[in-house]
Amino acid sequence: MKPIDEIKTLYQDGQLLPIYEEFYTLQGEGFNVGKAAYFIRISGCSIGCPWCDSKGAWRPWPQQLKDIKQIIQRASQAPAHALLVTGGEPFNYNLEPLTFLAHHKGLQTFVETTGTEPISGHWDWICVSPKPYRPARHENLALANELKIIIYQDTDFELAEYYASKVNKDTLLFLQAEWSRKEVMYPKIVDFIRQNPQWRLSVQVHKYVGIP
Repeated sequence: MKPIDEIKTLYQDGQLLPIYEEFYTLQGEGFNVGKAAYFIRISGCSIGCPWCDSKGAWRPWPQQLKDIKQIIQRASQAPAHALLVTGGEPFNYNLEPLTFLAHHKGLQTFVETTGTEPISGHWDWICVSPKPYRPARHENLALANELKIIIYQDTDFELAEYYASKVNKDTLLFLQAEWSRKEVMYPKIVDFIRQNPQWRLSVQVHKYVGIP
């Protein structure tokens, strides 16, 4: 097998992943805010929200490919024994091998996804954060432990209500203002939650305290 073919096979099998960044930090938003975790951001996104705060992760590059065994080794050396996977869209790739190794090393696994691609792997916590530009899959919504809707404009409240009707009864519901619109949208979110108390408020705490 030629080296390029071997790399392609490892990539397709999920043994290599295009990693935009990785670091040890605290989870900054949603239900698990404040929990320490080893964070990996996988490159590749087919949505491209105009207000995205991770535009650098939209396109994967060959030089970003990393061996998942090395990723899990680094994650397992962090004191929290927790792995948080985000993107881009993580489920553009087969994450079964990644979660298998993570659990073998005793790591809890957390993931955030737009819900547009089939979920692979075994996860301790799944946060589905649908965007208005492509619909989330109903089968993914059924697996969500957490539904997080980013509120950029008033019509996003309608999106939130729609997706809340599609998740299971135990799914936790969160609303979060898009960062550049937080002064405008958080008062509206607060009013909405007062009237719809099944929802909770999510704030990007990591941006306030200055951590990645």
